[in-house]
Formats: sequence, C-alpha cells, structure tokens
Amino acid sequence: MSALAAEIDALRDVAAAGATVAHAGFRGQLEIDQKGGETDLVTHIDHAAQTAVVEAITAQFDEPQIVAEEGMLPKQLPAEGTAWVVDPIDGTHNFIRGRRLFATAVGLVVDGEPRAGTSAFPAMGDVYHTDGSTVWRNDEAVGVSSVQNPREAIIAPLLWWEHDERDRYAAVCGALVRRFADIRRIGAAQGVLAQIAEGAIDGAIATSRGHPWDTVGGVAMVRAAGGRVTDLSGRRWRPDAVGMVASNGQLHAELLETATEVLDG
Repeated sequence: MSALAAEIDALRDVAAAGATVAHAGFRGQLEIDQKGGETDLVTHIDHAAQTAVVEAITAQFDEPQIVAEEGMLPKQLPAEGTAWVVDPIDGTHNFIRGRRLFATAVGLVVDGEPRAGTSAFPAMGDVYHTDGSTVWRNDEAVGVSSVQNPREAIIAPLLWWEHDERDRYAAVCGALVRRFADIRRIGAAQGVLAQIAEGAIDGAIATSRGHPWDTVGGVAMVRAAGGRVTDLSGRRWRPDAVGMVASNGQLHAELLETATEVLDG
C-alpha cells in the first residue's frame, strides 16, 4: 500500500477520534471564547477534539504535515506534498446551541489539491467519506442530485464570517431566492458540501474565501460524487480561491450567473 493510500485508509478512524470527543461534550457545560470577531467562537471541546485527531494521526504516521483550525498548528496549506487538514468541530455555533449538525472533518490535500476526506457527524450518526473516486454516507455509495431546473433546486449560501460582509451575503440570498426553489442556511460548510455530494442539496455559493479546514475534504467529496466546484469565475477551485461555487454540475452555469449578478451589482 502506498503512503497516500494508507493515509486515505486511516481517514475514518482519525476523524472518529475527534468526533467521539466532540459528541461526549455535546450539550454539556462549555467554556466558550472568541478567537477573533464576534462570530468566531471556540470551545474547550474544539481543542480537545483537535488534540484527539492530531494524536491519532501522529500515532500512525511519521512527521505528518498537519494544518488545523485551532491552536498553534499551521493555518496555511503547504505548496507541495501531502497534508492533513483538520476541523475538530465544523459547525461550532450549531454545537454551542445544541444543534446536531456539526462534524469532525479531516481532509487530505496533495500539492494543494483536495484529494480525500471524511466528515463525521456523531450526533446525527452519519459519516461521509471519499477516497477521491467514490463517496460513501456510512456504508452506502452516494452521488449528486440530477436536478436541472433551477425552480426545483435547493441552494445553500455559504461562508459568511463577519458583520461587515452582511450586505454581500444578503445580496447572495436575495439572488438565490429569485432564481431557485429554496435556500438552506446550514451553519457548517463541510455539512453543506457533504449534502451536495449525497444529493440532498443541489448547490452552494460563497463569495468569501474559505479556510482550508472548512472546504478541502468537502470539495473532494463533491467532485468524487459527480459534481463540480469552481471559483466565482468558473475556474477549477483551489484552496486559495476567493469564493466558491459548488454544484451537482447541472446547475453550475446558473449559479455562476448568480454569483456574477451579485458581484457586479
């Protein structure tokens, strides 16, 4: 087994290590801090779950490159080589409010390109995983939806960080409401991307730059499930892109038009 194949094979167990810690702290007494702005929150469970993931990785692999949301670990992807990308609790606000839609998400990138990922949602009992060619929800292979008509499509506005971006986010929501059947605000980027990969959501638009731990594993899932992920200009998405359009492929042109309408408006 190649080194990369061994890392992909370990993804589910590594994510499970963090998800177990997160689930044990769910709806318990939380220590909550602000990392940056008012909407950027972290709990002591985020830190504990990340520690569990990192320990699971380092127990199996020598000198791994790890990019992770919390603490002093690197925040930028290396330009070359394989790197683990860790979000100990994607959907921290959901977690804090006692909502079940949160995940421990662990992705793998190779030379900056999303390659594989696992998102474990312990309170929901679902684990999404891709090896880069197939996507599984638990033990079932899944794929993107076949929806082609925008008036039948469910789209998620994605990645809203601070209050100074409210106008643009509101413009995205308004454009989506006018063009598509319905919108969903999930509160967990990896949750949105996993649901696009399984066909529960048909697409998503982000006009802000996402962090690698919020995106890379889910991007690998959408692509492996038959979907498409680009930047706002329609170029193949990479982690340094400003903005994202992810879709089942059938609706991608319509979503790009929506993004253009918002940015040019």
